[in-house]
Amino acid sequence: MSSSPVVVVHRDARLLADAAASRFVTAVVDAQASRGTADIVLTGGTLGIAVLASVATSRIRDAVDWTRLTLWWGDERYLPSGHPDRNETQARAALLDLVPLDPERVHAVPGPDRSADVDDAARQYARTLAAQAGPGRARPGFDVLMLGVGPDAHVASLFPGHPAVHEQARDVIGVRGSPKPPPERVSLTYPALCSARDVWFLVSGAEKASAVALALSGAGPLQAPAAGVTGTRSTTWLLDRAAAAHAPAAYVRLGSP
Repeated sequence: MSSSPVVVVHRDARLLADAAASRFVTAVVDAQASRGTADIVLTGGTLGIAVLASVATSRIRDAVDWTRLTLWWGDERYLPSGHPDRNETQARAALLDLVPLDPERVHAVPGPDRSADVDDAARQYARTLAAQAGPGRARPGFDVLMLGVGPDAHVASLFPGHPAVHEQARDVIGVRGSPKPPPERVSLTYPALCSARDVWFLVSGAEKASAVALALSGAGPLQAPAAGVTGTRSTTWLLDRAAAAHAPAAYVRLGSP
């Protein structure tokens, strides 16, 4: 289990996205230098996609060996390939289609065009995770897991009070009846999310301030799913000032002014 979370506060969402983009490049380069490859779990949402767009325009993006980067998603809306609301589609437009990735290393969650139903999509994704794991492992060693946080403190597609937050036996589940549309989604579960070495929460906006405070103030994962995810090495909350308004001061250090 990682040590206490670290909260890094940036002045606004734009500076936050740029700082997280620099962290992204550094993390990938460090992982590739250490073991030859890097496994990163992406997130969607306005800020998650803004981070990828910032990487795309960064002068240091060429430090990454894109052919040795493996990408995953923490969750996905159960929509057909290419649908504009899919996290994958937005990520491709922001960055993935602009860099020389190995297509075999980009592991998108199947949609209804490639699966019988949302549960079948979850099973397929779980099999992909298992197939990419090393000997004796249940899943790949994620170097960085990026997560957004909703105003209700949900992460990935794990929502407060939803049956999905109780899942411990499987790494991937189909989610039905999501309180946030669309109602069907595919999500990693706590065991998979908490297997990442470094977890980054990316949060901006005053409407998220209460959720941030709840997750960092001792709430349980059933009430605040974000509270249930920690990295095996580190857990970092990357916030703008608005989202950090009620964050516990003991965890906070300042980022870009």
